[in-house]
Amino acid sequence: MKLTLIASIAKSLLLARWKQTLVAAVGVTFSITMFITLLGFMNGLNDLLDGLVLNRTPHIRLYNELKPSTRQAIDLADDYKGYYNFVRSVKPKNDKLQIANSGAIMKALHADKRVQGIAPKILAQVFYNVGATDLTGIINGVDVLAENKLFFFSDYVSDGNYIDLQNIPNSIILGKGLGKKMLANIGDVVQVTTAKGERLQLKVVGFFQSGLDEVDKMQSYCSIATTQKLLGEPNSYITDIQVKLTDILLAPAVALEYQKLFGTEAMDIQTANSQFETGSSIRTLISYAVGITLLIVAGFGIYNILNMMIYEKMDSIAILKATGFSGQDVNRIFTTIALTIGIFGGAFGLLFGLGLSAIIDQVPFNTAALPTIKTYPVNYDPQYYIIGGLFSLLTTYLAGYLPSRKASKIDPVDIIRGK
Repeated sequence: MKLTLIASIAKSLLLARWKQTLVAAVGVTFSITMFITLLGFMNGLNDLLDGLVLNRTPHIRLYNELKPSTRQAIDLADDYKGYYNFVRSVKPKNDKLQIANSGAIMKALHADKRVQGIAPKILAQVFYNVGATDLTGIINGVDVLAENKLFFFSDYVSDGNYIDLQNIPNSIILGKGLGKKMLANIGDVVQVTTAKGERLQLKVVGFFQSGLDEVDKMQSYCSIATTQKLLGEPNSYITDIQVKLTDILLAPAVALEYQKLFGTEAMDIQTANSQFETGSSIRTLISYAVGITLLIVAGFGIYNILNMMIYEKMDSIAILKATGFSGQDVNRIFTTIALTIGIFGGAFGLLFGLGLSAIIDQVPFNTAALPTIKTYPVNYDPQYYIIGGLFSLLTTYLAGYLPSRKASKIDPVDIIRGK
């Protein structure tokens, strides 16, 4: 009964100054709306920018790297043992970039439960022959189906069908920028020369566009079989094994494990793309900071309105306390007012934030660099709405609690005597 009476008094005070109440609720609504919209848009943009690189990067890359031997011939000579031997102009070992025993390694990776999938790859430095001019570039020899499954290869093929790379022998998908340089169209035949002088004519079956202009001007894709034929290498020739894990956070530790186990170099995604993760975290931090600042500003608005309401309702508070209401009851009345503003303002803010995010999601965003992106990116992660709702309640509660403590300490005798 007492709680019902407290709620009724709180309602009366709210309606008695409905304009100020409306202003406070609108402030909360606007803050929550912008908080949701800002976080959704900023994180959608983060996902887009990170996806340009991170979705195309394996969690772990196994490869061989040319490097000088740690032990030189002079270290093996008995006559020079016990000496400090200084050898200048040390040359790399006479090793191939091929991963030895790649079949057994891939079989072991498939058996590892931490591995989501693997995609073998061959990196080949080539010259694209354009008349009397040679353009330097790189051919990525890929397992087409595995590449598409793990790294969304088809999303970056802007013209043509990615599966033609597997079905049509001696075919190639050129980078969009490279295709423009060569004035090539789908169906044309281009000639490619390797660093060893091997030449092969390849049929253009499509163009890909990664969104990174320098990459699109140099790189192209062939099937593994075509690349092996181009290089004059056997079917076992593989230079890279791309690994995608079930949990990306395991990549650094698993990379070290694989490096020792297989005797190859292993690069994890965190090391390879640390600058992208840093940029993403900073952008997210900025969006949270701006959103929370908006909510705090709205909280100060509510605080000022309730403070003025208490000042104008001193006589009413004195009467309440004189008729038997305790300081705690008065505290509950004004806290209820603040939470009511927070609940309704926050609820409308969440709805308007979702609506505004949906509108942004439909705004056309056409750019030649990102052919697969048609509208502005928005992230609808439920945690943003949960954070926004909880923070609106917390902010309004604190904004109401502080003035309500002041109201609960009012001495009715002093107020009545002053009147």
